[in-house]
Amino acid sequence: MNMLPEYQLFVYGSLRKGFHHAAYEYIRRYFDFLSDAHVHGLLYDMGEYPAAIPSETNATIVGELYRIREIDEFDWALGQLDDYEGLNPEESEPDLYRREKTSVFLPDGQETTAWIYWFNGDTTGKPLVVSGDVLQYMAGKSNV
Repeated sequence: MNMLPEYQLFVYGSLRKGFHHAAYEYIRRYFDFLSDAHVHGLLYDMGEYPAAIPSETNATIVGELYRIREIDEFDWALGQLDDYEGLNPEESEPDLYRREKTSVFLPDGQETTAWIYWFNGDTTGKPLVVSGDVLQYMAGKSNV
């Protein structure tokens, strides 16, 4: 199956549908949900947002795979997300995230590629989200 990986996006935080963040409305407007999915990496709790770091370990980050609805809007749509994710900060500030292609794994074992926003900062001393699922992690925090 040709999934058009060059037009796909993997999200794991506030852009997920279950996060109930206003930013998800943007995803819903321009992208179609394809599948729940995961990537290899580590997920950290930065306080106000999660931070994903690529990893060669068996650790996974749980998220969702989307594809742009209108291919000719892809560059514009990703540009908007780049701004949201802090890729174009003020001149004196570092990029908070970087957008890269990564391998994405679907529940049926199929593998594809998609764009992801990896954290571009320091996670030292920040709590690791062991489950790799920020929604599950936050639900556990609110029950404490």
